[in-house]
Amino acid sequence: MRIRVAQPDDAPAVVALRAMVYPYLVRGVKSTRKMIAEPVPDRDWAAFVAEVDAQVVGWVTAQRNGSTSTADFGDIGLLHVHPEHRRRGIGTALLTTATGHLAPLGVRRLRAFAQPEALPFARRHGFEPSRELRYSALDLSPAPALPAPPPGVRLRPIADLDPHLLYVADVASAADEPSDVPVDAVSYETWQYDVWDNLGLDKAASIAAEIDGEVAAFSLVKRDGDRMWSDYTGTVPAHRGPGLARLAKSAALRRAAADGVRVAYTSNDEENAPMLAINARLGYRPVASQWSCLAELT
Repeated sequence: MRIRVAQPDDAPAVVALRAMVYPYLVRGVKSTRKMIAEPVPDRDWAAFVAEVDAQVVGWVTAQRNGSTSTADFGDIGLLHVHPEHRRRGIGTALLTTATGHLAPLGVRRLRAFAQPEALPFARRHGFEPSRELRYSALDLSPAPALPAPPPGVRLRPIADLDPHLLYVADVASAADEPSDVPVDAVSYETWQYDVWDNLGLDKAASIAAEIDGEVAAFSLVKRDGDRMWSDYTGTVPAHRGPGLARLAKSAALRRAAADGVRVAYTSNDEENAPMLAINARLGYRPVASQWSCLAELT
């Protein structure tokens, strides 16, 4: 076994491994290749793979969190190991490599994510569970019904929008999202990389609800073949109440279904009661859970 820096040509193996461990996550080969080849700027992002007999059997990412004003905060992203290669020290080696990357950058607080069965591993390495995330799936045969838009509301694919308008709405709607740290420092350049220029973003199926030329609510679709991920659905605080999030998400799901998507996945913090209620009304069913876990890096 060896740990090495991930390369763009690892993308197919990384996607196959992720599909095995996290079948409810959606990221295609093209977007994974770009993520490795052209990492998000200004976050010191790095990815590492574990190999056994020249086969990728493990993956982890590490970065400074550039989306929060909380100082010295870093993320370890979705450390996972092939089920047939667990309990051999591979997970520990990947975690050690990831924390070793972050320590020289001044990161002192860490967040990682763990499936419930991996919580003992997390605790052994100094991480304590913080917040529970629910993953849900929706069969799009048939797609949900589309509510009637309130007066003055116009539904538009985000392909027709100035991306700056969507950025402003995204930042405003995310300000009070349940999280371990506030999401309050997202630059336009980082948002453009993460969202607008993501190769998996379906700009025809992603829908915005527009009022007087401004984005009031939106629902983003990231797609890989006939599977999609509801990347984020949000409503600007001043426009909450009339059901615009459900309207935008219903429209996005219907557009995606009409273009061949058969199943949609999403995730929500267990304390995000409004979005959980919307998803339940749309017909989503829980399929998995994870915990965010926090640690001090000494």
